[in-house]
Amino acid sequence: MPYTYRGCPYYKYESTTQVMSQEIYEERLRAAKPEKFAWERQVADGVTLADLDEERIRGAVRLGVERGRMPATAGGDSLESILGKWNLMRDGKVMNGALALFGKSLGGYTQMGLRLARFRGTNKNEFVDSGKASGNFFDLLDAGMAFLFKHLSQSAKIVGFKKEEQLEIPAEALREALTNALCHRQLEKYNLTPSIAVYDDRVEIENPGRLPLDLTPATIKSSHASYPYNPLIAEVLYRSSFLESWGSGVSRMVDACKAQGVPEPEYEVNGGFVRIVFRRATYGDDSVNDRRNDSLNDSLNDSVNETYLTIKANPGIQRKRISELTGKSIPTVDRHIALLAKASLIEHRDSDKTGGYYPVAKG
Repeated sequence: MPYTYRGCPYYKYESTTQVMSQEIYEERLRAAKPEKFAWERQVADGVTLADLDEERIRGAVRLGVERGRMPATAGGDSLESILGKWNLMRDGKVMNGALALFGKSLGGYTQMGLRLARFRGTNKNEFVDSGKASGNFFDLLDAGMAFLFKHLSQSAKIVGFKKEEQLEIPAEALREALTNALCHRQLEKYNLTPSIAVYDDRVEIENPGRLPLDLTPATIKSSHASYPYNPLIAEVLYRSSFLESWGSGVSRMVDACKAQGVPEPEYEVNGGFVRIVFRRATYGDDSVNDRRNDSLNDSLNDSVNETYLTIKANPGIQRKRISELTGKSIPTVDRHIALLAKASLIEHRDSDKTGGYYPVAKG
């Protein structure tokens, strides 16, 4: 427990004694008596097993068994036994942590939400799309990933005889970031929720909370131990393979971004929120095709790719014929041609009336 003198907490820093900040004081209280001060360990008033989603619980156990993180016998346990082993149920009472993970009806818990927004440009002046999801951890994870897939570009390439698709920012990195935001948020703050904001140049995922006391935005990418803010919730997500332990999540996000040739994620802490920022590589960067193996299949979406392949198969083709072969309108074809020309993948030869479009040979 923190020590106090005349009602004020202090701590030792090197050779001096200093007044402890409110943030550090609250964290010390949580660490010293988690059963009293940690939100996830408190009894969920009026909540019973009937208020939890059994399918979600069984699904988590099934994944844990399949990944070797839970014993095979766990599949036959009762819900009360499963939650008891996870310390999410005690003396027949459901804990808040179980509600956050598996609750079916969370209308009275305003923090069980996720704000979603797509902004035009690089600031919050104009909305393109906005909404709010509510529900348990798994509901919010599904809603958040669906929103990201809706508003981020996808590309495809043919590897052997298989078509491989990828999001402009690695989906595994986004999923890890969103999982962390939902797992490590400060759930005791009833009026605050995590959020996803998509801009023309970046994606921001933030959650109410802070980094562990030993980490900063500058050091979080270095090797570090795991410091979950909600350890019971984190343990369930680890056992069910939704989360990794040992603080490896950040390095795996970095590795995924490097492998795809997009900028590493950045961390920020501001106003009681932790924010992770993914830069969109296609924004204002004419070299994106070079960074992605100079391949159209890696950098442009399927619709534009179809236009390119039509031109490649029919050198000298005119825009009207492209429209006929692809079934796209003339304005759509014109837009695709502009994108392909900007990427130096096609060129127009001869006059406007008699000339046509050709693929650019790569030297």
